[in-house]
Amino acid sequence: MWSKALGEKASSCNKTSDKVAVVRTIIFATYLITNAFIVAGVIRQWNRNTAVHVYIDSTEIKPYVTPSKHESNKPFEFE
Repeated sequence: MWSKALGEKASSCNKTSDKVAVVRTIIFATYLITNAFIVAGVIRQWNRNTAVHVYIDSTEIKPYVTPSKHESNKPFEFE
């Protein structure tokens, strides 16, 4: 049943088909393990109430100055 669940038979030779089934099983196992770690990480972080506070010292912020208008005769000139 397991080989049928992995997909169709890879070749008419049983040895080759068994090798392909082993490779497919390894690939499936890595997907399953990866997904288990992802789910475990999500469950571990669920409802974690950590607040992030950001404090900005407003004395260090310079006031915004509007740039002067720069006129040019060249089209598509970038500053």
